[in-house]
Amino acid sequence: MAAMNLNLPIITPVYIDGSKLRSLISYPSLLKHLQTTLPAISTKMESPIRHNHSVNQSSSLLLMPSWSQSDSFQYIGVKIVTTFPENSSRNLPGVHASYLLFDSLTGKPLSIMDGSELTHWRTSCVSALASKYLSRNDVEVLVMIGAGSLAEYLIKAHLCVRPSLKRVIIWNRNGEKAVNLVKKLQEEGISNVGFEYGECVEEIVKVGDVISCATSSGKPIVKGVELKEGVHLDLVGSFTPLMRECDDEAIKRGKVFVDNEAALVEAGELVGAFSRGVIAKEEICGSLVDLVTGKKNGRNGDKEITVFKSVGSAVVDIVSAQFVYETYLEKNNI
Repeated sequence: MAAMNLNLPIITPVYIDGSKLRSLISYPSLLKHLQTTLPAISTKMESPIRHNHSVNQSSSLLLMPSWSQSDSFQYIGVKIVTTFPENSSRNLPGVHASYLLFDSLTGKPLSIMDGSELTHWRTSCVSALASKYLSRNDVEVLVMIGAGSLAEYLIKAHLCVRPSLKRVIIWNRNGEKAVNLVKKLQEEGISNVGFEYGECVEEIVKVGDVISCATSSGKPIVKGVELKEGVHLDLVGSFTPLMRECDDEAIKRGKVFVDNEAALVEAGELVGAFSRGVIAKEEICGSLVDLVTGKKNGRNGDKEITVFKSVGSAVVDIVSAQFVYETYLEKNNI
């Protein structure tokens, strides 16, 4: 047996908690990174379909691995997520996550990150990046359906890409949560934007120029008949065929894009629409990368209704984690 080399350095993974992660990135910086990096790296990544395991009747364990086959992007990553929707009654977040980043050349661990914080940033920036191509340039009213932990991030990301927004109306089944989020955002004093609580979801949907949904609903909240011309509908919440944030009419009326192909088999809005013959898979207009690269056109005219459905992507996770980790190294001169 060969003698052990006692002089090898001890590798200590960098721990990046939520607070530290927030200090390392901003919406403009992550949006720019995703826009430039995703097209270059997406075809060089291995990313199996998300492992989704039922822990009990309402809760799930998700595993999202991804690794690079490129010498210019030497990372392996995996996100471990638990989703417990009933935590809202316990006054706890419904989602908990950790992200593990490794060196793909040696397999050594590089970082352990707050996966929930990373997910909030990457999810909201993916939605905002899609909105950059799919929403009108002159939008004024953002409707936020859901007031959970992701809602604030989605609102701020959308405001970043659409500075024309003047009103943000927030609705939640538990009205108190929506009111509290309105107060929080009002106290932050975001300039030139008014924040309001919407009591009737049907009424506020009718006035939205951008409608962003982040719920765990199993029944449609947004009805297609209520969508006005030129609206952009951003669907974030569902990630299983049993979850659904809008009805078939919304899908039928919209020009639909997805964050990645997994949405075609995971998103309840789409899986149901396919099975009922509302639209065919071939009628999905393209992916986020298609939009960014210009392979597919986004909005064609001010009256067109656009829909973006995201279910999450391990590729976006690892690209976002790479950005956080490398920013950490740069700021700490490592």
